[in-house]
Amino acid sequence: MLSYAVWKPGLVQSPVPTKVIGTRKDGIVYQERRAVRVLAITPDDRVVIVKASRDNYYKLPGGGVEEGEDHRVAAEREVLEETGAQVSVHTACCTTVEEYRNDLHQISYCYRATLLDEGDSSSAPELTEDEVADGLSHEWVSVGKELEIMATVEPTSELGRYI
Repeated sequence: MLSYAVWKPGLVQSPVPTKVIGTRKDGIVYQERRAVRVLAITPDDRVVIVKASRDNYYKLPGGGVEEGEDHRVAAEREVLEETGAQVSVHTACCTTVEEYRNDLHQISYCYRATLLDEGDSSSAPELTEDEVADGLSHEWVSVGKELEIMATVEPTSELGRYI
């Protein structure tokens, strides 16, 4: 299945692969949500991943797109909030994930970005209460190592297994 990824200011990209998780079920009124995920790469070929300690899973940084928000702005904001790092999204959407979970229908758009500033203690992540409760932390790992790390954990929640 292919999907067209659109981001403001109206750039329509060619079809990108879509991974579908779960199935749409009749009789459920789904809550629609759009999200972004970011593959942020440093000049020395490291990427940032986010760990949710409570449920034992890793993910790419990202989160919800606010109403009317440009995907690029949302992606850069989410990386800053979750890691304290500043990045620049420089590519079109590279893939999408469509997910059906309980009454949630979410489409996540993944973008590639380059690191502008990894941050320091003065630019600590700005986590929400839920993210703090989830035990979110981040780490920079060598390109390719993130897949190895993500594949070796055994998530303890439904959400972790979806991701």
